[in-house]
Amino acid sequence: MEPDSLPTEVILTHPRQCLGNVQLDWTPQPGNYLELEGKTYAVLERRHRYQLKLGRYRLHKIAIYVQSAQSLAEKSLVKGRWVIGDASCHFNAHSEIIRCAVNPEGPCDRCRFYENAE
Repeated sequence: MEPDSLPTEVILTHPRQCLGNVQLDWTPQPGNYLELEGKTYAVLERRHRYQLKLGRYRLHKIAIYVQSAQSLAEKSLVKGRWVIGDASCHFNAHSEIIRCAVNPEGPCDRCRFYENAE
């Protein structure tokens, strides 16, 4: 194992199943996206797994819980983080997981509910 890589177990939330174990060179945060075997997943939750060795707990691996997501062609940078959809719309949720309440599936460019937030 490389010193900067994290052994990570990827778990799909619905239906609950393990998608596999991967080595990541970055720390997955809720709201990040992960490409795995040609599919895109949104990270919902991260849990650390520790192991007791020589009287000390050490980080053994990370488990991330994910849900299927569409490839993000539409994303906006808001306050240093990427959100789904057009952030200039009044109805945009400013979330990494859901686009908006009125058109959660998108796309934003042809949405009849678009209202400029400014």
